[in-house]
Amino acid sequence: MSDGLVHLERAGGVATVTLDSPANRNALSRALMAGLKESLDAAITDDRVRLIVLTGAGPVFCSGADLKERGGVSEQGRGGGPGGLVTILKQIWYSPKPVIARVNGPARAGGLGLIAACDIAVCVDSATFAFSEVRIGVIPAIISVVILPKLGPTKGMALFLTGDTFDAGEAVRLGLLHAAVPADQLDERIGRYASSILQGAPGALAGCKRLVREVPGMSIDAAFAFTAALSAEFFTSADAREGMTAFAEKRPPRWAQGL
Repeated sequence: MSDGLVHLERAGGVATVTLDSPANRNALSRALMAGLKESLDAAITDDRVRLIVLTGAGPVFCSGADLKERGGVSEQGRGGGPGGLVTILKQIWYSPKPVIARVNGPARAGGLGLIAACDIAVCVDSATFAFSEVRIGVIPAIISVVILPKLGPTKGMALFLTGDTFDAGEAVRLGLLHAAVPADQLDERIGRYASSILQGAPGALAGCKRLVREVPGMSIDAAFAFTAALSAEFFTSADAREGMTAFAEKRPPRWAQGL
């Protein structure tokens, strides 16, 4: 896809999307973003896929905007049009299928936006991170939409203003990632998350994502109304009937879709 800059592999209900442009540290070039959008579309619409893992090839996860593409950088500043960074972050954020970031190395700027848009993120403990935009005269505008819900304004302000580099342990403490592990344990930790998620009903996983994404922005009355309606919908669903029957019969559930 897109000159081989992004690869999609499917196995056991898991789609692995790999940024594969190590020569420029998996920078968000126009071609790479086009490939990423295409791969995410394919994974999200494939009924065989229950879970998506996003990772990078080489020693770096994603270095942010491709600064050698002057036109591309300008496009990213405006969201990059239909296939730009806004589209990609929304694809991940609203994906009904959980998305795990397998962070194989450092991330900067827009790379951190990809991580923050994911539902779960695990990095190698040698990875470093920075919102480096101010040091080239721009701001982390677009990625702030997915970053600030995790960082909050106080931590976000300090990191955005300084552009300072922080390590994997700090990224976990800040809430940007769930865990930092030695490189030889990365796949094992991702596998544990994947194994647990794959036991859930596809519809219920999508519903949990809606709760986490939407409830925090609601007033308490609106939140109770929304969650009561959603709860009633799920308790009367085919997945709920199957899940409760399977529990009573002491067998694994057979969900309506997926593996």
